[in-house]
Amino acid sequence: MMDIGQVRELFRRHGLRWTRQRELLYAELASCVLDHPTAEELLNAARSKDPGLSLATVYNTLEAFSESGLCRRLSSVEASGPCRFDVHTHDHAHVLTPDGRVMDLPRELSQRLMEAIPRDILDEVERSMGIHVDRVSMQFIAHPGTHASARVEAAAL
Repeated sequence: MMDIGQVRELFRRHGLRWTRQRELLYAELASCVLDHPTAEELLNAARSKDPGLSLATVYNTLEAFSESGLCRRLSSVEASGPCRFDVHTHDHAHVLTPDGRVMDLPRELSQRLMEAIPRDILDEVERSMGIHVDRVSMQFIAHPGTHASARVEAAAL
């Protein structure tokens, strides 16, 4: 857990003004890194420490965090579903499930996937689209179940 000085320095490096609400929300977001909370979930977690906190403040703060690079916004599998937020901004892959859960792919597997994208493909994307790729975000849309090879083996029995 970061102390207040570290949080203030982090905000300064990312060009964000420190406020008590921002510190509280960042601490809550950082403490639930595996859950990838929605704004509403983050509000519920933080309200025990600040009962007067509003949902508008949470949304505005998450927007500031996202724009400054302190977190990333993850879209829902369902177009109308809530966004989730991830304090880990390094390149890594996520698994999204129909029930709304977002899970990090294991770090080593994520890293292998990211490294497997050929540079020439990224160059072609940049040339054909007239853009510069800053980072790659990878999401797997999945549902609970057994691995395909396990299903084949079971069917063969």
